[in-house]
Amino acid sequence: MTFRNYFYFFLIALICSSCSKNNIEKSTIKEVNLESQMIEAYKEGIKELEAGDVIYAAKKFNEAEILFPQSEYAPKSALMAAYSYYTQNYYGDAMAELTRFLRVYPNHKDIVYAEYLLGLCYYEQIVDEKKDLQSIVNAKKTFNNLIYKYPDSEFARDAMFKINLIDEVLAAKEMYLGRYYVDRKKWISAINRFRVVVDDYETTIYVEEAIHRLVEIYYIIGIESEAKKYANLLGYNYQSSEWYEKSFSVFNKKYKKNTIKDIKKENNSILEKFKSLFSWDE
Repeated sequence: MTFRNYFYFFLIALICSSCSKNNIEKSTIKEVNLESQMIEAYKEGIKELEAGDVIYAAKKFNEAEILFPQSEYAPKSALMAAYSYYTQNYYGDAMAELTRFLRVYPNHKDIVYAEYLLGLCYYEQIVDEKKDLQSIVNAKKTFNNLIYKYPDSEFARDAMFKINLIDEVLAAKEMYLGRYYVDRKKWISAINRFRVVVDDYETTIYVEEAIHRLVEIYYIIGIESEAKKYANLLGYNYQSSEWYEKSFSVFNKKYKKNTIKDIKKENNSILEKFKSLFSWDE
């Protein structure tokens, strides 16, 4: 190889090295610039959140995540966007952000908090046990999932506390329906509702009344063995309860006489109303 060839080879290598160095420098500058913009967007999001403009704050957090997704601030930004929505009761938007966070960052250190906040979004939407139960069911499912996966986390205890409150709401729903069926003498439907309370929500405040209602209904429809079984259950576990006293009174003669008398009176009243439909004045 001649000196000229060596010179050309050296020159080409030098040019390539210079280009590579320039590209690295440009890439580094670009990365530093993106990180700077991301931090600025994140800080602006915090500022707007503190000022109460949660919509704009969430947008700035989303912007921070998009600007530099490989940064450690990216998942934090996504979580802050969800929290921003949550603080002002934009639960739908918060749940969308949290669901995405759980999918995109499944191994993040704050994954437990994300699941807890998702459960809170469902929980805060519980309004009336007589209406839609979807939020209640979703909240309980989310909190149960958190307790199962992270039993030692700082959020597990509060999740369990909220599950107990949710069970109270679900039991109240069953009691409401059970009483509704009792008022309409739909005994089997009422029994099914009260048994759900006894079997599934035995730690709630409604279980004593539910057992008493079962004693009453079984006695009225003539299945005294079942009535006595539930009366014994009530006496064994809740002997000092007012509902035990009421169940005890079911089996005395006075109660039986009055109950049968009331039923006959009601049946006669219905019969009279039926007859009046076909009567006419001359």
